[in-house]
Amino acid sequence: MIRETLFQMTTPYRQDVKVDGFHFGKGSKAACIVGAMRGNEIQQLYVCSQLVRALQVLEQRGDICKGQEILVIPSVNHFSMNVGKRFWASDGTDINRMFPGYALGETTQRVAAGVFEAVKGYQYGIQFASFYMPGDFVPHVRMMETGYQTTSLANLFGLPYIVLRQPEPFDTTTLNFNWQIWETNAFSVYTKETDCIDEESAHQAVRAVLRFLSRCGIIHYECHSGFVSAVVKEEEMAPVLSGAGGIFRRYKGPGDEVVWSEPIAEVLDPLTGVQIHEMTASTSGILFFAHKKPLINEHEVAFRIVRRLHA
Repeated sequence: MIRETLFQMTTPYRQDVKVDGFHFGKGSKAACIVGAMRGNEIQQLYVCSQLVRALQVLEQRGDICKGQEILVIPSVNHFSMNVGKRFWASDGTDINRMFPGYALGETTQRVAAGVFEAVKGYQYGIQFASFYMPGDFVPHVRMMETGYQTTSLANLFGLPYIVLRQPEPFDTTTLNFNWQIWETNAFSVYTKETDCIDEESAHQAVRAVLRFLSRCGIIHYECHSGFVSAVVKEEEMAPVLSGAGGIFRRYKGPGDEVVWSEPIAEVLDPLTGVQIHEMTASTSGILFFAHKKPLINEHEVAFRIVRRLHA
């Protein structure tokens, strides 16, 4: 294992901004794995730290395939993590909306430019990402439909779902999109949590990445085959909206099976504790996403359901 500072920049108000990477093996650029891009992505940081440990053991045993090099970047934005901010502490900008970056631009543009210079050119790119809505997911691989995506490769992770989504204009400045444009097979892996550690889904994510690297001929790794992934499109999932604002209490969580009209959550009046709204499943299927915060707004998405084929 070789630890390298991939990007460093001095600042007038805190310590230097540094982004470190860990290299395993030697040879062609086989796979790059990126963790926390935002300051609250604790789970993503933890998963990458566990991958660093696992790859270090594999390298010591000689299980990195000859002529293959893996780069792991556990954290890009621990600068904001240290002060408890999701986005860049000084101006609130999002590094994952700055790619491919600009070396002479604003701070986050410079960080993105330095990171992208280090990660481009790899055959496979894996990012542990978080969603813009607070909540829990079924672990899955997410891909943008840029014309460069390959669902057959995403199947190699062995996670329950592969989610395809049409990119919006703001997606063109994300790492995943730019990886694909620069001819890297890019995947975003989502686990159950973001701002806290969930051991079970973290270990599932580590096994999924090692399974993928093994099936791509980059490492030697023995594991069970995982899931036969179901491919779903994001726009085809059925949303469940909150009919009122208040204290949110859910009865069901991600991965639970539901039937149409089944009660799955309630909203309580925050002052009296009386139920003011009960949410029911809008279709039969599997809960894919569930709101997590204790408060919810009216008309906010509380759940997304993967429909049954016959529903």
